[in-house]
Amino acid sequence: MSRAKSFREAMKRGMVAAPGCYDCITARSIERAGFEAVYMTGAGTAATLGYPDFGLVTLSEMVANAGRIAAAVELPVIADADTGYGNELNAFRTVREFERSGVAGIHIEDQEFPKKCGHLEGKQVIPREDWLAKIRAAAAARRDRDFTIIARTDARAVAGFDEAVVRANAALAAGADMAFVEAPQTAEEVAAVPRLVKGPCLLNVVRGGKTPDLDLREAERMGYKLAIIPALLIKSVVGICDRMLAELKASHCHPPPVTEITVPEMFRRFGADEWDALRDRFRTPAKRDAAE
Repeated sequence: MSRAKSFREAMKRGMVAAPGCYDCITARSIERAGFEAVYMTGAGTAATLGYPDFGLVTLSEMVANAGRIAAAVELPVIADADTGYGNELNAFRTVREFERSGVAGIHIEDQEFPKKCGHLEGKQVIPREDWLAKIRAAAAARRDRDFTIIARTDARAVAGFDEAVVRANAALAAGADMAFVEAPQTAEEVAAVPRLVKGPCLLNVVRGGKTPDLDLREAERMGYKLAIIPALLIKSVVGICDRMLAELKASHCHPPPVTEITVPEMFRRFGADEWDALRDRFRTPAKRDAAE
């Protein structure tokens, strides 16, 4: 079964929670923790390159990171594809490139280019029909019909909640598989999205963002099919780095890590046992070679 298909099968069993990763280390941590999918955060990807989430990262850079992550885990990967990096022709190519990278799906938003993080001020959206042309192109571009096209609208912050719902439904009618209404601002709006949108819905869980905090079990009861938690790991990692470095600078001694992991255990997390087995396989002559 392809990972695109396995992602769809997982959603049939219930809401999928996909924590956000930004590299292979965080992706493997998500897999090890027992989640059913991985979300490649665009903000996190931008941060690994030293940029804020201001639309500064290119299609090729995003696809390259997605490909590395997809190769590192067995789980389906859902990737942030920003605005599709241009018009409907660029959106068509965006789908082809991400599909080749091995991910199970992407989301494309209706912000103007360059975009901004959905939980920042100062966003602008493109005309509805221009965005729908991108969604039609994205749906037509995929070769695997199980590859998931998620239509993200940021219209709530610009044109209001009603327009965001209209755009979400129009995108589903244009061929999107799932709607992503970014940053509903009250608990009532969060609950209303899956009730008013005529198709599967994604919830973006951002602690400290514009959307109220919500228990994921409650989100599932509301009817959401996918919840992404993009900033959980990157915020935690930044906080731990700050704390560890401050302790080192103050004490001049290696501080104890948050979790004690031996050197061999660390390498096993990233495939040391499998690579050791390959080394043994190729260094040990086969029986036929010995007989000759």
